[in-house]
Amino acid sequence: MEKDPIMTDPNLRRASRALISVSDKTGVVEFARALAGHGIELVSTGGTRKTLSDAGLKVLDVSELTGFPEMMDGRVKTLHPSVHGGLLGIRANASHAEAMRAHNIRPIDLLVVNLYPFEETVARGADFADCIENIDIGGPAMIRAASKNHDDVAVLVDSSDYAAVLEELAKLGGTTLALRRRLAAKAYARTAAYDAAISNWFAGQLGEDAPDYRALGGKLIEKLRYGENPHQSASFYRTPETRFGVSTARQAQGKQLSYNNINDTDAAYECVAEFDPKRTAACAIIKHANPCGVAEGYSLVDAYQKALACDSVSAFGGIVALNRTLDADAARAITEIFTEVIIAPDATPEAIAIVGAKKNLRLLLAGGLPDPRATGLYAKTVAGGLLVQSRDNAVVDGMDLKTVTKRAPTNAELRDLRFAFRIAKHVKSNTIVYAKDSATVGIGAGQMSRIDSARIAARKAQDAAEALGLKEPATKGSVVASDAFFPFADGLLVAVEAGATAVIQPGGSMRDDEVIKAADDHGIAMVTTGVRHFRH
Repeated sequence: MEKDPIMTDPNLRRASRALISVSDKTGVVEFARALAGHGIELVSTGGTRKTLSDAGLKVLDVSELTGFPEMMDGRVKTLHPSVHGGLLGIRANASHAEAMRAHNIRPIDLLVVNLYPFEETVARGADFADCIENIDIGGPAMIRAASKNHDDVAVLVDSSDYAAVLEELAKLGGTTLALRRRLAAKAYARTAAYDAAISNWFAGQLGEDAPDYRALGGKLIEKLRYGENPHQSASFYRTPETRFGVSTARQAQGKQLSYNNINDTDAAYECVAEFDPKRTAACAIIKHANPCGVAEGYSLVDAYQKALACDSVSAFGGIVALNRTLDADAARAITEIFTEVIIAPDATPEAIAIVGAKKNLRLLLAGGLPDPRATGLYAKTVAGGLLVQSRDNAVVDGMDLKTVTKRAPTNAELRDLRFAFRIAKHVKSNTIVYAKDSATVGIGAGQMSRIDSARIAARKAQDAAEALGLKEPATKGSVVASDAFFPFADGLLVAVEAGATAVIQPGGSMRDDEVIKAADDHGIAMVTTGVRHFRH
């Protein structure tokens, strides 16, 4: 005779009663019906009970369990010893068992709870009172209780785990300790992420940029093959922030994104979002999180070709970001060279088909553009700590540009200065960007000294001119942007030698007068922004 698996594994736990209370009712009727099929009694609350009852299932209302009705608009319904005693009572502990018998507390062996939709409520722009009402109290309390007592209780906070529980019930007649521990760990992570969303929203409502405690949380999008390097593990998580980008994108085509793909694609999309699609088409080509070419154009293909001309060598194997719906002409041009990722708000069916011919090329459709002016948090880890700052949402159109030289920039120069400073915001410091006719023509990134960035950018422009068969680099007659002030005049003089005729920079150096004099001596126009764009 085959042995009863319950008898062979002392850690298996049968379930006689399940408490189900969910705001997201995806799959809950089918799951509850399967539980009932295993002889498990169902207990539920409010809307969940009605859903199950309407489906023809026999369900005990939680008020019948507690002896108290739901009250205070549903704020109080599960906060009762009959519920928490049933979740927390250790079955093998004699004193716990005696207390349960004495107070007529029956064990709850399965808890199925997903929380009030706080994150979704915030995301739809609800008012303060509505957001507060969508903070779940009983749910997290029950989840934490069941998770603590996972030796005896299985807790589910995600409908994706229904199948695993039903599989064990069908095969073994109960749940294994391994599954219950995995579910408990997930449950604690869920309540932690939930509380993080609430605490960060609350800090924002109060205008607190440095609360005493800061928590960050997210939901797994996918486990990645590896991190920046093959020996590093990595995963991608979605935070409660509603911002168009890689996390919102539908992947229409191509193989799985890597850690570096995601990082670079985010940098590309944030850069191209600086350009209003109603005003102009724009394209940003990114390599190793730095722009290697950015341009505006009358069409996407025009913008792409101008961006590519800046540095076609670095663009090979890069990320292409567009601020408008990808069309067939742009798709054909982009797929002429090896590209890792294309990201755009959307794409036409014809463009999707063209990209589809390149089976490894990833096409991401983000659904919209992120707002460069929106507030938000940016975080990175350091040894034993977490650095958190507000997003750099300064936009050059909102800055008070001051002419500090004898010569003011022409209208054409001013247009290109604004363009160049938009790009400088998205290049790793120290940054120098040469631009001409609304396109980058030389970019120097991430150098230890600003003069080196100026030299590298000029050298890149010379290389591009040779590749295109031009007589002189496009830096002749260009403008130049610096992400921070020139500490000395030497970096400016390199730009002058490269052919720049106007400069935009934050200003604020102890040697501003020296730098301004050098500009005046060479007939260069200079404007200051008063805003720095360091990016480390």
